[in-house]
Amino acid sequence: MGTDVGGTFTDLVVLQDGRAPRLYKSPTTPDDRSEGVIAALRLAAESYGRDLPSFCADIVYFAHGTTAATNALIERKGAPTALLTTRGFTDTMLIQRSMTSWVGMGAATGHYSRRRNPGQIVPRSRLAAVTERIDSSGVQVVALDEQEVRATLRRLREDGVEALAVSLLWSFVNGEHEAAVARIVQEEWPEAYLTLSHEVAPVIGEYERSATTVVNSYLGPVIRDYVANLEDRLRGSGFTGDFSIMDSGGGVMRAEDAARRSASMLTSGPAGGVLASTALARRLGHPHVITSDMGGTSFDVGLIIDGEPVVERVSEVGDLHLALPRIKVTAIGAGGGSIAGVDESGVLVVGPESAGSVPGPACYARGGDRPTVTDADVVLGVIDPSRFLGGRMPLDRSLAEKAIREHVADPLGLTVEEAAAGIKRVADNQMADLLRKVTVEQGHDPRDFVVYAYGGAGPTHAYAYTEAAGIATLVVPPTSTVHSAYGTVTSDRYRAVQTTEVHRTPPGASDPAAHLDAERIGRTLDELAARCREDLDGDPRTRLSRIAYLKFRRQSHELPVAVPVGEVTTEVLRDLIDEFRTVYERIYGAGTALLGAGVELHTLRVEGRVSVTEVTEGDYPGTRDVEAARICERDVHFPGAGRVPTGVYRGEDLGAGAALRGPAILEFAGTTVVIGPSQSLTVDRHSNLVIDCKGDA
Repeated sequence: MGTDVGGTFTDLVVLQDGRAPRLYKSPTTPDDRSEGVIAALRLAAESYGRDLPSFCADIVYFAHGTTAATNALIERKGAPTALLTTRGFTDTMLIQRSMTSWVGMGAATGHYSRRRNPGQIVPRSRLAAVTERIDSSGVQVVALDEQEVRATLRRLREDGVEALAVSLLWSFVNGEHEAAVARIVQEEWPEAYLTLSHEVAPVIGEYERSATTVVNSYLGPVIRDYVANLEDRLRGSGFTGDFSIMDSGGGVMRAEDAARRSASMLTSGPAGGVLASTALARRLGHPHVITSDMGGTSFDVGLIIDGEPVVERVSEVGDLHLALPRIKVTAIGAGGGSIAGVDESGVLVVGPESAGSVPGPACYARGGDRPTVTDADVVLGVIDPSRFLGGRMPLDRSLAEKAIREHVADPLGLTVEEAAAGIKRVADNQMADLLRKVTVEQGHDPRDFVVYAYGGAGPTHAYAYTEAAGIATLVVPPTSTVHSAYGTVTSDRYRAVQTTEVHRTPPGASDPAAHLDAERIGRTLDELAARCREDLDGDPRTRLSRIAYLKFRRQSHELPVAVPVGEVTTEVLRDLIDEFRTVYERIYGAGTALLGAGVELHTLRVEGRVSVTEVTEGDYPGTRDVEAARICERDVHFPGAGRVPTGVYRGEDLGAGAALRGPAILEFAGTTVVIGPSQSLTVDRHSNLVIDCKGDA
């Protein structure tokens, strides 16, 4: 069983040996997200003709992805947290490398008036100085003042603090002082949630390391309670199997590890979709893929390059820079529930505010009265109100028309249909812009990619944003409506460990690799590999990968390069530097590599993976006979073409080998797939919908 809790819907997928996956969606319940999970389980149980307890008793493995950590950080709903840091460095979290006022806005932000200082998750009164000092070589310069630590803990406890973050200078080189603080905390305040920087983020850079440590403590109690509540609900419903949580770094972790590694759950849900897409890309032979997940609240885009998902070493979340590598997902507020309106200058805008699941779009008839992208799709004939979610959740077209008329059409002097078309076009172009942005900024041509579309609304809009971005091929997987949930249940158990260890080559060296300590680098990688295997319970199936982060001397940003298995020799390091130069010039342009400046290797990392589920999936049912799947024909509004008679087909009935030309609509229980007027569709042998977006041109 795999689940993913989104802003609007909670998705669930059931895998059984020899059978095609079965997919379910239930509205998300913001007040208690476990309610939405149980509701989705109940739907699944009913479809199998079972009661909930007996159905849950048969679940051997349950994987879960969630935005709980992200929501708590962005909404500043974590636990009261204090930071203990080296005396003289208590302002590190306030200064943020002087990036405070434009974090997340992009380096090119030119509108100074739009900059703002983010709300601090640790107020100045809870930034506590600790007398101690270890130097960059790991040698103690000033002993830890243990009595001061005890007095500080007592003061913070009286101040209502619940979680402690300890980030001392150079602790990633020598963590003895942090370990001593941990022993004192255990004696003085054992119930406090505690994070040590040398354990959660052993990397150079006191700000990023401190921010990661603080966020982990800030979210820890929230995630602990969230996971415990969900597990209690599952166990109370009869579940006795293994329980895993999606890790945004590239796999799943045991549920009991989630509270200890809460910061690793940021972007937990979107990571599942990218991992599922990576496996699909390997199966289909697509080396370069743009993953696009459009749900009810956001549009999340990831990249797969040469068969591997792009991972960022330092990420921006909630106005902070975190030193936790994670699958890179770029998001904008463009989903089915994104609210449309007219701003003060008379311009139509869509998002980033979302109607969510409560009250939801106007057409949901749950009290929402503002128009959304979903309301526009209903008015344009794209979504059939009577068959939404397979008919389980009928929509009200008249409420969609009323909301669009009042908030968009009348203010702009348009008809309701013209206003709905405008809403759709704005949203589609915003998403197309993001596809171009994430590829071009990384030095890639978007035309070299295939788009994978999923999420409840992704397949509905992908035909438009893929074509607008100039990309020829669009793939909608059969699990598209719950693709991120599918990724959680099919992902490996994952653990990564890393360390900072400085190696430099001198400027002007004719053979830089000869100046690196190959034996020491190999020994460190072996130590990291042993730790990784231990964290994965010594499972003999563990697959390890090794990564070195390199940069030119005096540069700030590093690039990851894979280290091959086997002994690390000077020749291996020579190949490593050559690969680094190739990657560098691919991103920044031919001739930009500066080998004469010297090379620095700061970080070594080992990742371990163990397969969790060994389910052999069966084929999806379906027919090649397109006419047998036809439901009806209805008029659908397409941009630039107006109302066009469009064939409507039951998506689940189309099998491998089926083919048709647009315009066409395929209705599934959890999504609607649109094929544009000049596009064509084929269903491959894995039941993926492959849409040719080049058109007649």
